[in-house]
Amino acid sequence: MNHFTISDLQPHMTAEIAQAAALLQRVFAPQGSWVTLAEAEQEVAEMLAPDRIVRVALAEGQVIGWIGGIPGYAGNVWELHPLLVAPEWQGQGVGTALVRDFEALVLAKGGLTIQLGSDDVTDATSLSGVDLYADTWEKVRNIRNLNRHPFEFYQKQGYTIIGVMPDANGRGRPDIYMGKRVG
Repeated sequence: MNHFTISDLQPHMTAEIAQAAALLQRVFAPQGSWVTLAEAEQEVAEMLAPDRIVRVALAEGQVIGWIGGIPGYAGNVWELHPLLVAPEWQGQGVGTALVRDFEALVLAKGGLTIQLGSDDVTDATSLSGVDLYADTWEKVRNIRNLNRHPFEFYQKQGYTIIGVMPDANGRGRPDIYMGKRVG
């Protein structure tokens, strides 16, 4: 098994910040998010705000994944944003470890709930390309994963689909909202 550690990403960690931005672009650009390195660098810079959580998984000095968190609702609810793992490290427990670490930090800060949005911009679920304004909850109840959409990863971590935003990313391209009570 490969070994990695998880730690805070700090503003003075310039090499790791650059790696985190490059990884963000590499993982999400094919889905249309953080398409340029400048956009990814801006996102990492925003995540370094003092009220946020940003944790990196490191293996041999390299960022292999990271997770961020944004407080809301007076600290009762935290948004998990983003979570990413280098493709060559997926399926090796990095994402699960990052989520568990994040949940422990949210709990320690007094958080009650974690929520996230998991966009479907690549027709990866049965919720894509359909009218979600008709029989919404029936479609959510019968969701199918068509192409490795991460909603099933989050379900394995104990998250539940708590809603959808139809057309969030263009007609027929929903955002799937998921949440979990911590503690």
